[in-house]
Amino acid sequence: MRVLVTGAAGHIGRYVLRELAEHDYLITATDVAPFEAPEAHRVHVGDLRDPELVRSAMAGADGVVHLGAIPHPVSDDPSQLFATNCLTAHRVLDEAGRTGVRRVVAASSLAAVGLAWAPQPGLPRYLPLDEEHPILVEDPYGLSKLVLEEIAHATHRRWGTDVVSLRMPFTGTDTRLKDQLAAVAANPEAHRNDLWAWLDTRDAATAVRHALTAGLRGSHVVNVAAPDTSAPLPTTVLLDRYLPQVPLSAEFTGHTSLVDSSTCAKLLGFRPGRSWRG
Repeated sequence: MRVLVTGAAGHIGRYVLRELAEHDYLITATDVAPFEAPEAHRVHVGDLRDPELVRSAMAGADGVVHLGAIPHPVSDDPSQLFATNCLTAHRVLDEAGRTGVRRVVAASSLAAVGLAWAPQPGLPRYLPLDEEHPILVEDPYGLSKLVLEEIAHATHRRWGTDVVSLRMPFTGTDTRLKDQLAAVAANPEAHRNDLWAWLDTRDAATAVRHALTAGLRGSHVVNVAAPDTSAPLPTTVLLDRYLPQVPLSAEFTGHTSLVDSSTCAKLLGFRPGRSWRG
């Protein structure tokens, strides 16, 4: 299978390249700045807002992994962040549809729900958080991810391309993860809005691979989160202390995640299993 990976030089992108190469995929990699990608058969450097760059990188692809985007909400120009993420998503997915690509896997975010980067702290309507949770988004970054999901649905309607949009939380491993865990331990309340959700980057890459080959049709939004929280406190303590008003539709034992990833297991045949607790 020939796969185009956009945003290949990013944190998740590097792990995705490794994962796909280990399973004998023929990879084309692209990113905005020069980078090393020994796993890739072809490398394209350029801006995904450029239609010629996208067209050239897409040539011959059977599948696409779209990771290329501004990956955080910090920006001096939030409108530009929103516009860039939306335009690049449409460039890539629409070109994939036009050229007959069978499957696209796109990196969405739990921020699409609207809790993580809300200008004013909000509350989930219920927990655990599933893909049917009402959209509360106000911030430009989360809104750009919600638009990405709508672009995915439109791409399927127009071209018949099957798309999986993976809603991921904070994603990390090694030092990046250790720094996040230290921040959460020091101030659990500051991470209430992200529900203390996280995902090991190796599991993110495996989820991408499963999404490329899962036997499904249509456009699907799928939560992908680690089975536990990033907080040292038990989940019931987190709920009682920081989210006592939120209705619960399940019982939580130990350090169980507040994000429901059961759709990932059902549709993709994969459930993230790595825990930072060993």
